[in-house]
Amino acid sequence: MYQTIAKVDGMMCNMCETHINEMIRKKFDVKKVASSHKKNETVIISDKPITKEELETGLSEMGYHCLEAKSEEYVKKGLFKK
Repeated sequence: MYQTIAKVDGMMCNMCETHINEMIRKKFDVKKVASSHKKNETVIISDKPITKEELETGLSEMGYHCLEAKSEEYVKKGLFKK
């Protein structure tokens, strides 16, 4: 599993977060996605890494821009992890 953290320019409110999350769920096979307009950030958990170019394609159609994206191995945290 991979965690991709993307810096997204143009998010202004909770509806922007919802629109971005919906687009990512439609275009990519993700386990979890969460966006924050306050941090200008989207965090994606998926089986394979997602590149900045892949995100920019979908975001630019909606009027947003991906400034930066980095993927790294995701290690599940929690009380019952193995």
